[in-house]
Amino acid sequence: MFPDDLKYTAEHEWVRTPGETAGSVRIGITDFAQDALGDIVYVQLPELGDSVEAGAAVGELESTKSVSDVYSPVSGEVVARNEALDATPELVNSDPYGAGWLFEVAVADGGATSELMDAATYESTHAS
Repeated sequence: MFPDDLKYTAEHEWVRTPGETAGSVRIGITDFAQDALGDIVYVQLPELGDSVEAGAAVGELESTKSVSDVYSPVSGEVVARNEALDATPELVNSDPYGAGWLFEVAVADGGATSELMDAATYESTHAS
């Protein structure tokens, strides 16, 4: 149900290592999260060059049901953002692990993803 090649947070973000940009990780939200949010109509992401801290709110997802914060699973600098979401935020719903990714971070601490959950742990604690 959840891709094995990703790491997960308790806040329902996923991390793919490596990202498309050298030295970065790609971040998105899980299928579980997008399903709970409902139809996403607006995405606010951090800006290129922003410094982000692990666990800090860095953006928002607005759905027909609510507005939810997006948290950075790692500390570092934002090196890419999914500009396609400006025009088509519904990509987060239709392809949360692919075209619906959110942003990439050049990780400040190389071991930062080691504390994140693997797919089996995430599924056992957050899936119904």
